[in-house]
Amino acid sequence: MEASAYKFGPYRIDAREVFHATPLSYAMVNLRPLLPGQRFTDLSTDETSDLWVTAKEVGVRLEQYHKASSLTFAIQDGPQAGQTVPHVHIHVIPRKKGDFENNDEIYDIDVKEKEMKEKLDLDVERKDRTMEEMSHEANEYRALFS
Repeated sequence: MEASAYKFGPYRIDAREVFHATPLSYAMVNLRPLLPGQRFTDLSTDETSDLWVTAKEVGVRLEQYHKASSLTFAIQDGPQAGQTVPHVHIHVIPRKKGDFENNDEIYDIDVKEKEMKEKLDLDVERKDRTMEEMSHEANEYRALFS
């Protein structure tokens, strides 16, 4: 990880948020974690392969780290699919028994957030994390790759 910053759609990602990188992909912590540019079809075969290999490597380590028993890999490809950052990315979500009453509820989170937004100000409920918090988490995950 030699870069001081990465590009995520229109956003600049500080290198302290990145815990694993390959020449074609990188893994970062989430500003507003769930427990939520380019389109997937625009990727080359090499980029597609590297993206999924990276997601697999990240998933294996995060599943162990969080003592989870399963993983959810999610791609929202385009605005109608719920993509909010115009850039291809995979959400890697470690899962544990009972984390959602009905397993498929995880896919309804964006819809539920939009419905809740009408009832309350989610920005009050769900705050951005500080760089210190994200850097600390990325350091924990970075150690999984050494």
